[in-house]
Amino acid sequence: MPDTTAPMRADARRNYDLLLEAARAAFAEHGVDASLRDVARRAGVGIGTLYRHFPTREALVEALLSHRFEHLRDRAHALLTAPDPTDALLEWLTALTLGSATYRGLPESVMSALSDDTSDLHASCVAMRAAGEALLTRAQQAGSVRPDVTINEVLALCAGIAWSAEHSAGTALPTRLLTLAMTGMTTPGTAEGA
Repeated sequence: MPDTTAPMRADARRNYDLLLEAARAAFAEHGVDASLRDVARRAGVGIGTLYRHFPTREALVEALLSHRFEHLRDRAHALLTAPDPTDALLEWLTALTLGSATYRGLPESVMSALSDDTSDLHASCVAMRAAGEALLTRAQQAGSVRPDVTINEVLALCAGIAWSAEHSAGTALPTRLLTLAMTGMTTPGTAEGA
């Protein structure tokens, strides 16, 4: 994978971004086993360009996951100033859950990178998790979410909801399940606002 911290030529940066967007769409439709030729075609580049940026499927998946984690981290930071902490937490959890199905069937090498505390992917995941925890803490400090709820429990709920939605025909299921989960997390007297 190219060093994205070093300046890229404008055309190389454009191709990199087009490939990430095309991979996001292809993986959403077909999972992470989607055809890399299809990803290149969707991006409007040749397969050689894809491999120059991402030498392996795992490198592409890692870049896409890292980009997603950064987006979720940034969204959580922005939501810290939202007027209603509970609504902000629910909005972030919805974004997290709805995007999770895109990454079904992660290769073992990517799972290893996620658990390797020296990898960039692990660092992105930790930063995203910390930002989500800040949203949870804000809702707890406002008294709208139970103080005994942990970020690990919330993330496990989101993973379960994403899995359930992936194996169901209903498109409204994730939102409904998240609303039910929020009702269970809220303190008495605030459940109707979730």
